[in-house]
Amino acid sequence: MKRILVIASSLALVAATHAQSVRLPNPKLTPGATTDATATALCSKSFHTGSVRNVPESEKNAVYKEYGISNHKGYCAGAEGCEIDHLISLELGGSNDIKNLWPQPYGQHPGAHEKDWLENALHRLVCARKISLEKAQQMIARDWYSAYRQICIEFPPANSSGSTPCRAHGTREAKK
Repeated sequence: MKRILVIASSLALVAATHAQSVRLPNPKLTPGATTDATATALCSKSFHTGSVRNVPESEKNAVYKEYGISNHKGYCAGAEGCEIDHLISLELGGSNDIKNLWPQPYGQHPGAHEKDWLENALHRLVCARKISLEKAQQMIARDWYSAYRQICIEFPPANSSGSTPCRAHGTREAKK
């Protein structure tokens, strides 16, 4: 019985480690970084992420190097590829600093598509004054996948008749 428990614990640790490597950036390399933008500025009609997005190819290559990815073309060669992603998104006041960037494949689920949905959902919640900008930044920087699951439960998408990212990942919204 003890042997089975040890094996099961080892398998759970391997699964948890794999899940973290799939979903979350390395917190030592990518702790997150923000600008001094306010919620008022980020929620104004004149704010567009294109006006603040500035990650040159050299910085993207430096991110791949930090993560030990020598052939990012191979790393991103899956059917959907990957992106250098902002941990704290620009619409939440995230910075273009290398401490806020990490390589995220699109083909993993949950992955980049679900994180994109979360970024937009958090931005809407900040602008509706349902959560503070600081709380949104902390949630996404600490563990974006846990934040995703929490937002799906606490603030489920309004259109519950169609397919949403929340439905695909075992949240309470998925069980409706």
